[in-house]
Amino acid sequence: MDRPTETQLRPVGLQPAQVLAGVVGLIFLVLGVAGLIRTGFANFLAAQHGELWVFTVNPLHNVVHVVVGVLGLCLALTSASARVYGWVLFAGFGALFVWGLAVTGVFVSNPVSGLGNTLALNAADNWLHLGGALLGLVIATMPARKRVVSAAEPAQPQPSTGQGDRQRPLWGGGDAHTPDHP
Repeated sequence: MDRPTETQLRPVGLQPAQVLAGVVGLIFLVLGVAGLIRTGFANFLAAQHGELWVFTVNPLHNVVHVVVGVLGLCLALTSASARVYGWVLFAGFGALFVWGLAVTGVFVSNPVSGLGNTLALNAADNWLHLGGALLGLVIATMPARKRVVSAAEPAQPQPSTGQGDRQRPLWGGGDAHTPDHP
């Protein structure tokens, strides 16, 4: 069997990281819009503005959710950018988790007490942010589906016809009762 001398591994089709980044982005966008409907834009930085299920939210918190959602939908377009989105979620929500622990009084001495609770964080938010950070890590490190291609082969894979390597035209030259076999 002859093998091409120059081959590469290339991602094939829509990657699982892209799908997950898009779904996470859509969820955050919906949560942000629902939160804005609930709170409006009044008292933008209030520490206790409103509740969305068990989470305390304020307009700033909701705007952050909308931005994270739109970012996720935009970065889900390519495999590499979806992985970048995963790292952004991991770093951002990991930092918010630690910030939330400090704000809710888990630490003996609160290093951020002078800054206040501008995002209206509570214990439920902390668990959500920990989950978001872990989900970001999953998106960032999820393996890609790849295939070996030669340097002369096009970057985009050809659609599969389900008949092996043999391609048959959709509207063959035969009539409806006789198969179009060579």
